[in-house]
Formats: sequence, structure tokens, C-alpha cells
Amino acid sequence: MGKEIERKYLVKSTDWKALAKSTNCCQGYLSTDKERTVRVRIIDKKGYLTVKGVSIGATRLEYEYEIPAEDAEAMLDYLCEKPLIEKRRYKIEFAGQTWEVDEFLGDNEGLVIAEVELESEDQKIKLPDWVGKEVTGDPKYFNSNLIKKPFKKW
Repeated sequence: MGKEIERKYLVKSTDWKALAKSTNCCQGYLSTDKERTVRVRIIDKKGYLTVKGVSIGATRLEYEYEIPAEDAEAMLDYLCEKPLIEKRRYKIEFAGQTWEVDEFLGDNEGLVIAEVELESEDQKIKLPDWVGKEVTGDPKYFNSNLIKKPFKKW
């Protein structure tokens, strides 16, 4: 069974930008139901389909599959809810953890979130200096909710 344990934080400075190169990501949602989300994503010309369950704390079920990029593009164009989520993703190694920093674009421009995946909910982590307030359980920061209420409209 696929499981994701992830903590999310707001980013409070740009010190992280010099630590990694970015990749472009475009994603959309086929379903944003609270009990399950179905996401289509293109990262570096590769397509992905992801199904996620409801979050309980920092944990939820997650199943991700690579799909043909052409199929992902068609789903983003014709089937996904709008607006699409556009962002630059940076991967940064810090204190034995891989952090993903998402710099949102488009309707969510100005929002920057750092995420770290864990082995367990009680795993101890060291926070980089550029990480701020934790927003793990706050639904307004879920990507699936950013299409309904983009950051620029907060």
C-alpha cells in the first residue's frame, strides 16, 4: 500500500534558491473530493497520475504512476479543473533530508512552500533557517484547494 507522510512549511526567505536548480511542474485535478484527489502532472516532460486519500495528521494514502506525457497533456487541457497549478520545484538536501520547495506561479504567484517526506509522523527533523510556519494540516495550502481559491485571492 502506498503511503505519504509529509510536513509542509511556509518559506520565509530566499536563501534556499542558491542551493538547487528548478524543474517546471504543471498539474491539474480530475477530482478534488475531500476523501480522494486525482492529480495529473507533467514534470520535465514526464507525465504522472496520482491518487491521494484523505489526510490524517501528516499521513495519507498515495499511489503515483508514470503515464505517457501526451496523455497527461491531453488530460490537463481537456479534463482537469481550471486553473491549473503551475510551479517551479527545487530539491534541496539538508541534514539528511530531501526538501522540495515549490515556488508557485500564475494565480498562486507569491506562495512558496517547503515539503519534506518522512518515514514516520514522529520522525525528528532539523528545519533549515529558511523554513517558517508549519502548514501541514491547513487545507488552504493543499494544491487541490489552490485551484478553488488561489493565493492571489486571499
